[in-house]
Amino acid sequence: MRIGHGYDLHRLVANRPLIIGGITIPHDRGLLGHSDADVLAHAVTDALLGAAAMGNIGQHFPDSDPQFKDADSMTLLKTAWAMVSAKGYRIENIDATIIAERPKLGAYIERIRDNIASYLQIEVERVSVKAKTNEGVGPEGRQEAISVHAVALLTSALSP
Repeated sequence: MRIGHGYDLHRLVANRPLIIGGITIPHDRGLLGHSDADVLAHAVTDALLGAAAMGNIGQHFPDSDPQFKDADSMTLLKTAWAMVSAKGYRIENIDATIIAERPKLGAYIERIRDNIASYLQIEVERVSVKAKTNEGVGPEGRQEAISVHAVALLTSALSP
């Protein structure tokens, strides 16, 4: 078994769509980043890469490379998973916590879980996504940013 942890945080700014887990969520601000700034996709990507000891999202998809400008982060997640699975790993489960004061994300969680499972070609029962507030504390609590913590458990697909 291999466990990986991923973390990401992006600032909320005007005139950007808010994309979380590949789903566009109505909000007056979106996340700032070189790609589409999908904070959940980035954290899950880092968790998968970390579990396989394959570095992080910035090493494989650097923000200094113009080909990743406005990139679809779910496509980057799918590409990273292809690299990890090529090493013989299988996803047992993913667990992610989104930290955002607003917008309230409860109504979108099932769609987000379905989307992540679809991109990774795993059963939705292997994907857990939760949303929490930060009780008004820190950049998330002040509605300046959204962050995500994610863990992934991988096993060797080659073992008996």
